[in-house]
Amino acid sequence: MLIGILGGGQLGRMLALAGYPLGLRFRGLDPNANAPLGQVAELVVAPYDDRLALERFAAGLDLVTYEFENVPGSTAEFLAARLSVSPPPEALIRSQDRLEEKRLFEECGIPVPRYAPVSGPDDFAQALDAVPLPALLKTRRLGYDGRGQAQIHTAEELALAWERLGGVPCLLEEFVPFEYEVSLLGVRSRRGEITFYTLVENRHVEGILAISRAPAPRASTALQTLAQQYVAAILNRLEYVGVLAVEFFVVGDRLLANEMAPRVHNSGHWTIEGAETSQFEQHLRAILGWPLGSTTPRGHSAMINLLSVIPPIEPILGLPNTHVHLYGKEPRPRRKLGHITVRADSAHERDELLRQVLEFVSFP
Repeated sequence: MLIGILGGGQLGRMLALAGYPLGLRFRGLDPNANAPLGQVAELVVAPYDDRLALERFAAGLDLVTYEFENVPGSTAEFLAARLSVSPPPEALIRSQDRLEEKRLFEECGIPVPRYAPVSGPDDFAQALDAVPLPALLKTRRLGYDGRGQAQIHTAEELALAWERLGGVPCLLEEFVPFEYEVSLLGVRSRRGEITFYTLVENRHVEGILAISRAPAPRASTALQTLAQQYVAAILNRLEYVGVLAVEFFVVGDRLLANEMAPRVHNSGHWTIEGAETSQFEQHLRAILGWPLGSTTPRGHSAMINLLSVIPPIEPILGLPNTHVHLYGKEPRPRRKLGHITVRADSAHERDELLRQVLEFVSFP
């Protein structure tokens, strides 16, 4: 079985590593010849919109998935006309536009922060009437890891921020005084089987995920149930196949959807050691129509992203139940170079191990 992966980053690399024990083979497509997936699988190096390269990439594949949400929707649709593509292109396309993403959440009955589209100066007054300040102005497309957004405290700042973001279509979004952030990984198989992982509590640094803890220490059973209800609505609405990650703001006993990622997700890396079935194996099971595995946590886990620099590895490996994953990427500012997972039988032991690891790790 030969599986194509659009995108050649670390997520694709980890998908391939999870698939080899199952007898699967992989081919990636990425514009970057040094993409991490190329370390472990065949890699077609070409732009995502190169039709001749797409034909070469697709030849002999059994199905296609993606590990990068900024693959052009037209690329996914081009391939979907020739072979099975999962998750469905609609999920990819709607997740790429913050306005379409918000509308999808609302279609599924999921609360979101107040928002208004801002395509140009003619929209400023109406947006400011609809969204209380302070607020965030976000580009509708190509914004991730804190990029493509600006805080707005006064009406005068809106025009300046819009110009600073390139004068592109944006979304003005209410600044939510949330208590903490969580994410939920949901999985829907080709057979329609659905399962969920435990809620994860996330800490970001300058808009980039730094630490995830699972199970989420402050999340109640009721919050887990509510998150599952919301994510199931999206999975069924899109007839989704694969892993879907949805990030939420927690405000009291409410969840407000922030954004979704139609792929395996950074906040699910803990599942490699911390769950009975990793998110990567689970994604492959789902898109192949195989039975889904157990999502039961193996105790309590934490994932620490390695950003910008790689810390000294040897002393970290000396800590018990600590696992290092490096992606083979050249260091540069704000770049995800790897992650560390710690696992323990109790939340207290997990947090103590996390504290010890953070003595060696710094964030930008």
